[in-house]
Amino acid sequence: MQKKILWIVLVILMTGTVCLKAQNNEADSTYKKWYIGSTLFLLGNFIPNDPNPPKYFQINIGYRITPKDVVSFEFKKSIYSWPLGIPFGPDFDADGLNYPGHARILAPTLGYQRFWWKGVYTSVYALNAFEKYVGEDDKKIGNGYTLYLNGHFGYQFRFFKNRFFFEPAIGISYWPIRSNVPDSFKEVEKSWPHYFIQPGLHFGFNF
Repeated sequence: MQKKILWIVLVILMTGTVCLKAQNNEADSTYKKWYIGSTLFLLGNFIPNDPNPPKYFQINIGYRITPKDVVSFEFKKSIYSWPLGIPFGPDFDADGLNYPGHARILAPTLGYQRFWWKGVYTSVYALNAFEKYVGEDDKKIGNGYTLYLNGHFGYQFRFFKNRFFFEPAIGISYWPIRSNVPDSFKEVEKSWPHYFIQPGLHFGFNF
């Protein structure tokens, strides 16, 4: 699913012709304190015949304390059916490696973003995933909690006089706390690491 989204994003970036700019400055008349946004991973909801539809939802709300320091709150909701530690490659989302069911998550997230030079930034996020585990018969088998710590390194592009932005990034997720995972799910997870390297694809509207 993620691989298909990445191809879609690459096509968008290669065909885009909008003038862009990346520099936050309070003296700039286009400078905005607040933003609301999401992620291009939402495109995964529209992949036809996807055997593992993510039913993904995300909304981001952020506030610029200074032109270089940003705090944010994000809320995510999704479904996943395979161990999150499987890296990109032939095993990713492959048949036979899925859970015996799936997990549904609700995840309020706190974030901090620091701009270092023009649009170059790093960010950290603490994602609190409250999980509902569902078996192959579509019946609930338990509740759990996972703390995901995410770090991103990326660049912010600004469009239309700083009304919109797009933030491609490379990120790593690590989950130091993972509780109440059903034994049948643990059995599938044990072959994979507790981290995952992935892109960041945030976008937003400044106001």
